[in-house]
Amino acid sequence: MQFVYNILIPFIAAMIATFWIHPKILKIALLKNLVDNPDARKLQRNPVPVMGGIAVFFGIIIGLSSSQFNEPSRYLFILIAAMIIMLYIGAIDDILNLSPKLRFLIEVSVILTVMLVNNVSINDFFGLWGINAIPSWLSIPLTATAAVGIINAINMIDGVNGLSSSICIFSSSIFAIMFYASGNFVMTKVAVSAVGALIPFFLHNVFGRSTKMFIGDSGALLMGILMSMFAIEILNTNSPCRQFAIQGMSIIAFTLATLAIPVFDTLRVMSSRILHRRSPFSPDKTHLHHLFIELGFTHVGTTISIMTFNTIILGLWWFSYKYGAAIDTQLYIVLGAGVLFTFIFYNVTKRELRRGSNTLYIRALKRTGRFLRIEINTLFSSIQKVIDQL
Repeated sequence: MQFVYNILIPFIAAMIATFWIHPKILKIALLKNLVDNPDARKLQRNPVPVMGGIAVFFGIIIGLSSSQFNEPSRYLFILIAAMIIMLYIGAIDDILNLSPKLRFLIEVSVILTVMLVNNVSINDFFGLWGINAIPSWLSIPLTATAAVGIINAINMIDGVNGLSSSICIFSSSIFAIMFYASGNFVMTKVAVSAVGALIPFFLHNVFGRSTKMFIGDSGALLMGILMSMFAIEILNTNSPCRQFAIQGMSIIAFTLATLAIPVFDTLRVMSSRILHRRSPFSPDKTHLHHLFIELGFTHVGTTISIMTFNTIILGLWWFSYKYGAAIDTQLYIVLGAGVLFTFIFYNVTKRELRRGSNTLYIRALKRTGRFLRIEINTLFSSIQKVIDQL
């Protein structure tokens, strides 16, 4: 019954609710011309409605409302309040284009408020480098930096159809498993509700033609704050996940591996912008997904490739843990794999493309891109027809 109440019911309720609300939100977005218009930096060719985040939020709330909470849920109340604020700010940004500085200040303020009200932060290294609990003067800036970084990582990776939603479905699923295994059923329900709410959006975003919507800044900031709250919940000294640290699991390596590609790619992009004396928030086309598009990958092919990278990193961490690697070794493996699949992969591939070389390496990548062009097959078209009817 725990599985039914904590996973199945919230998941199904969230999914049904998002499927139901999606066409209504789409109609409003088209009526009010709330669309993302194409430009030199963006990859779409036609205006696309950007209110998908509202549909996802509705699904999450219905998913949470469908299941009874017997545990103390003050943290849940603050989490939902933070989600509402980020959704609201993102929606304003979608319509009015807020300045990056203002949005950054709001993100920091929200994170600090959550930490102070709930007295929770990333304040434990769980034995990594011999460090356990850390003082508040260190944990507060560490938490704010990590949380804002995750929020912007989710926002910045939202560049091709299905990418940000698949990253969040993947991460929420992994976090849900961890929460469920540790007995944290409140956060389990939040995570599975997020998965259930994101799946209908993902299907419309990838397969929809007349029903396609972007998640927008509202949805990206919403999911960013949710991912950051998952990380904070896992990495605080009172976390039920501590039981796994006692068994030799690096909780920090696990959390980083789950969000590896968005985090490492954002670090790469921001560091490159700073080195070129530009604002780290200035828009450009230097993300990993832009590179795949340049190689000839379709949106779906790009999403599959990046998700494969992230899955490999998580798999490497899992095998290192299962085969008894020390907790610091587990972290080094995740760090090395993250750097390999973002910094090194991007720079090596970009260098080869600039040289105009037709090496075996570039040919193999382009061949992979052609293989993953599933948008041109009949099955994709059949699914598209079904999704557009929903």
